[in-house]
Amino acid sequence: MERFKLTIQYDGLEFFGWQLQAKERTVQGVIEKAIQKISGSDSRIAIHGAGRTDTGVHAFGQVAHVDLDTKMKENDLKSALNGNLPFTCRIMNVEKVDADFQARFDATKRHYRYQCYVGESILYNNQVWHLKELDSACLNNLAIHLIGDHDFLSLSKFREDLDHTRCIIHKSEWKYDGKMVIFRITGNRFLHHMVRYLVGTMVAVAEKRFTEKEFLSLLNNPQKNVRIFKAPAQGLILEKVDYE
Repeated sequence: MERFKLTIQYDGLEFFGWQLQAKERTVQGVIEKAIQKISGSDSRIAIHGAGRTDTGVHAFGQVAHVDLDTKMKENDLKSALNGNLPFTCRIMNVEKVDADFQARFDATKRHYRYQCYVGESILYNNQVWHLKELDSACLNNLAIHLIGDHDFLSLSKFREDLDHTRCIIHKSEWKYDGKMVIFRITGNRFLHHMVRYLVGTMVAVAEKRFTEKEFLSLLNNPQKNVRIFKAPAQGLILEKVDYE
């Protein structure tokens, strides 16, 4: 039995998120189905992801691990998997790793980006949030406050099963690239809907539907079930996961 690290790219609009569901098409589900087929197993072979992306959220570099009893080399395994996956989900790399490697718990940093497009373009319909205009100076004035160790209870979907809601943010910035306005954020972990809440609420401040004082209060005075704004799923992309 060998443990393999999979790096995965997928179009989130084609799936009901990452996590396996009984009746819906998910990323984990189609990959496990492909693994089961090429292995000839009669039972499920579980893969374990670095994180759970929501319905509609994309990934350039999701990571998972799986234990397989196979004689296939890494590139052959990659080709076999991709031959049994839909085009909207691709295995970008397969690497043999130590038996104790954990895709989720060994991850040290996760990198996300959120894409907004200032204007109209049908080419980006499933990968951006279309907006009329954005004040990047205003957005960065908010984003800089996210760097450091904070309690994001107010800016995430509340879950009773979590031990705590603190995250360490290493990078948080907005940049214009033509008409594309991209928010990049790097942290040790992210909570459910956290990036979408952050983006949605920062944009609400830039559009004067919310104030900077109210935004900072959410960050500095964490509490559940507060007024919040959520950005659409399609603009969010998991870029990569780091391991040290």
